[in-house]
Order: sequence, then structure tokens, then C-alpha cells
Amino acid sequence: MFSRVWIAGLVSFGVLVAASLTGTASAQDRRQNTPGEFDYYVLSLSWSPSFCEDAQERGNNGRSQQAQCGGRPFSFVVHGLWPQYEHGYPEYCDRSKEWLDRNIMTSMLDLMPAPGLIFNEWKKHGTCSGLDARAYFETVRKARAAVKIPEEYLRLSDPKMVTPAEVEDAFVKANPGLSTQAMAVTCNRTRLSEVRICMGKDLQFRDCDDIVRRSCRRDQVSMPPMRGG
Repeated sequence: MFSRVWIAGLVSFGVLVAASLTGTASAQDRRQNTPGEFDYYVLSLSWSPSFCEDAQERGNNGRSQQAQCGGRPFSFVVHGLWPQYEHGYPEYCDRSKEWLDRNIMTSMLDLMPAPGLIFNEWKKHGTCSGLDARAYFETVRKARAAVKIPEEYLRLSDPKMVTPAEVEDAFVKANPGLSTQAMAVTCNRTRLSEVRICMGKDLQFRDCDDIVRRSCRRDQVSMPPMRGG
């Protein structure tokens, strides 16, 4: 039979562990979703032809799909610029600032070719940046300008089978200072979906283990050709 001393010690240890966990949770809660309090950005570049084929298969013909999936030959487009914690991320940080001026939205259509996407990205991610809307989307534009798309993906007119490692290597080769520890290629069951690149608040490439762990694990994925090209 267990001694009372042993049981009392076990209870005390449990109380200490619980208190420690509670303190950690409280610290995270105080930071969670506070505008401007994050560690780095993820620039998410979506392979537009994959998005359009996925939407077509789902029978989704909403306005965002119509705007992006018409005749224009989009390749990689900006999905978003996402504030991140080292583990996890904030979202919908300031409901009072979710309104977005239409002029700001239209100014971003060359990079993010769907009004609904732009509005949603501001509400979900932009409000967590600590910037006003105009400054946030200026930062999106600067982040996109800092990344060069590899030449072989700029005018893809035929379907292409690739490995995630090949796509990563192409981006690393095209972008001095970028490493495979600062990016991830994502996919669905058959297609390449996105290339996600991690950047500090100064928009310099930086490592991001939490993002890298979510990289596509498939041997090969397809890249559908650009539409209308």
C-alpha cells in the first residue's frame, strides 16, 4: 500500500505541474491574436492553375474562381502574407478594423486576382500585422517583390510532374539567401498547391521549422499548365 508521504508528494508534484502549465497557457493567451505581436511572416504563393482545377472539380464557380480562373494566364499568385508565431499563428486580430477600402482592394488585383481573397486576407491575417490596411498591402507587395519566381514556372504551357524537392531547389537557385529551411511546398492529393516562404518582419528570408514540417510528402505532384497561355 502506498505511504501517505508518497501520495502527498505526488499530489504536490501534480499541483506544481498544473500551475506551470497554467502559467504557460496564460502567457500564450495574453499574446494570442494581439495585433503586431508575432515572430515572422509567411508569404504564401498559390499555383493558380491548381487552384482553378480544384475549384472546377468541386463545382465551385464563385466570384473568386471567376476572377482568377478566366482566360488570363496566371502562374504563382499571392495567397497572402501571414503573421506567424514560432508555433501557430494569430488570426482575426481586430474586428474593429476589418473594413477595407475598395481602392486598396483594386490596387492589389495584379498580385491577388480575386476581390474576395483580398478582403478575406485583410480580415484574417492583415489585422494581425499591427499595420493599417494600406501599409499592410504595401508590405505584401514588397514581400512579393523580394521573391523571384523561377523562370521555368513563368510560362508553363504543358502539364508538368515535379517533386517537392525540385520546386524548392528551383526557388533556392533563383533567390540568393533563401534555403530549404525557410520554405515549404504544399500539395493536395495530386497537385502542387503552394510555395510558402518565411520572412522576418524586415522581409529577409529566415528559417521556420513549424512551416517546413508541413511540407508536401508525396514523391511527385502535377503542375497543371497556365490557363489561356
